[in-house]
Amino acid sequence: MYPKGNLFIPASHGQLEAIVKEPAGDRRGVGLVCHPHPLGGGTMHNKVVFRAAAGLVDAGLTTIRFNFRGVGASTGEHNEIEGGIEDIRDVLDYISSNFPGEDVTLAGFSFGSRTGLAVGIDDTRVVRLISIGTPVDKYVDYEFLAGLRKPILFVHGDRDEFGSVENLRPLVERVSQNTDAELVIFENCGHFFDEHLNELREAIRDWTERKLTTDGHR
Repeated sequence: MYPKGNLFIPASHGQLEAIVKEPAGDRRGVGLVCHPHPLGGGTMHNKVVFRAAAGLVDAGLTTIRFNFRGVGASTGEHNEIEGGIEDIRDVLDYISSNFPGEDVTLAGFSFGSRTGLAVGIDDTRVVRLISIGTPVDKYVDYEFLAGLRKPILFVHGDRDEFGSVENLRPLVERVSQNTDAELVIFENCGHFFDEHLNELREAIRDWTERKLTTDGHR
């Protein structure tokens, strides 16, 4: 048995360990949060992932965060972006089965951002995206986002070690040509948002609430 709120999601390699949190009031959709690189110690318990998930719950979303393959009690072995993409799709299948018809807001931090965006850009179950600490200096192949047609929030620190603001801004500008893209930058802030975790939570809550209202959610 596992504690209430914890679950195991079926995956191609066995199972993915996850945690579900419910909002205080009526559910306004589902949130999914993807954690940073497993080989760098990334898990669903990462402080940025925790705060991002809390922000989505604050906005009224039932929110799931999970461990990628090979992390915690998730089975399988780490397989870089390809494996991450497969895992996210398995979690979306779980959401479709257990929360049918619910819109999904997909958020990812660092590696979780890169994999989440790759899935969310085309998956019709995902209606909006949040990219936290977008690692544009580590993964340079972000040109695929030029075709994005869904609202997206970028949250970034001006001292991010894996993605300089100078390299992120042109990407956001290109994305903005085709969709609603917003960039929030925290000053004196590194990749892990150490002194800005509460602000991160608030930024995600506020943006998500605005988009839900715009989309006609109560």
